[in-house]
Amino acid sequence: MADTLENLKTDLYQSPFCEGLEQDHLEVLLGCAHEERMPTGRFLFHEGAAADYFYIILSGRIGLELNCPNRGGLGIQTCGVGDVVGTSWLIPPCIWRFDAKVLEECRLISMDAAVLRERSKVDPAFGYAMLERIAQVKAERLDAARLQLLDLYGNPEEGRNVARTRIN
Repeated sequence: MADTLENLKTDLYQSPFCEGLEQDHLEVLLGCAHEERMPTGRFLFHEGAAADYFYIILSGRIGLELNCPNRGGLGIQTCGVGDVVGTSWLIPPCIWRFDAKVLEECRLISMDAAVLRERSKVDPAFGYAMLERIAQVKAERLDAARLQLLDLYGNPEEGRNVARTRIN
């Protein structure tokens, strides 16, 4: 048991999400952290459900999907080792915005969002540290979505127009 807790502590403290956190903030995270394993094909969460946890991926891959009527899951982003999944836990109404499907068996650290939200209320420095990190993840996801949209809906004529030059 002590080995398991020590391994969890090491994994958590070495994750990119925790980089630069104060020791007491790390201890709060550790206090509500659990290791989980998820098999391929299982859903970690579904869009619209309460965001009760957030996850740090230690191994494996998770696909974030948008549920499209008559089309099924539309892949938005694939997350891997070191990534955070489930950023909706901090921002009201605290519901999942996507589905999260395990693409490759995962080992995860899950953290109880209710505990973290409460701690954020009573310790503004902790809350700010969490908000800063979650905002960074959301900004990276927004950039990835923007690039996907550009790739999907970019103007194919644009490249051709650049190549054409008028010679007078």
